[in-house]
Amino acid sequence: MADSIDVLSTLKLVYTIYALIVISLIGWFALRIIQDGKKEGAKPVVFYAYIGVLVAIGTGLHFLTYNVVPWVPIDLDRANLKADKTFHITYKDHKIELDEKPMKVECGKKVVFEVVSEDLTYGFGLFRKNHTMVTQMQVVPGKVNDLMWEFHKNGTYYIRSTEYSGPKGAQMIVKDAVVVSGCSENDKYAMNEGGN
Repeated sequence: MADSIDVLSTLKLVYTIYALIVISLIGWFALRIIQDGKKEGAKPVVFYAYIGVLVAIGTGLHFLTYNVVPWVPIDLDRANLKADKTFHITYKDHKIELDEKPMKVECGKKVVFEVVSEDLTYGFGLFRKNHTMVTQMQVVPGKVNDLMWEFHKNGTYYIRSTEYSGPKGAQMIVKDAVVVSGCSENDKYAMNEGGN
């Protein structure tokens, strides 16, 4: 299973190429309208073929990658999945309270992070030690907000609020909140010094 770092680095390259192709269309159009004199325009078949290629590439990217993005398989089958463990987290007064710390997760087990806000809209973000995000969701007050996740690499992760909730929101961080063990591979960006 790919993780978010692998997916994002690949998608950066693919979308950069796609953006350059779209920009070439805009550049071609701009060049045509600033030329002096009456020029014969592009044949409609060429223009519509170009647009058709852009649409095919744009939608094709999503069809080819939808099952590679780590959270998609779980989200698509969520109604049929049962969590192996649920962790309860409360947000209140710009503080994150965990029922257990650290939250210990076995490799390959499905866990649910059930988050409740008692006052403001916050964000629940799970991050590696190098500050790259694993996953996140919005935490709306008065609702049970939950996120199912399955880890495939050992590591220690921290939680931080990912939604603006005032100046104090930037300090809403819980270090070493989630510890994953039992996997055959380590998340090199989520490991403590000297192992895990």
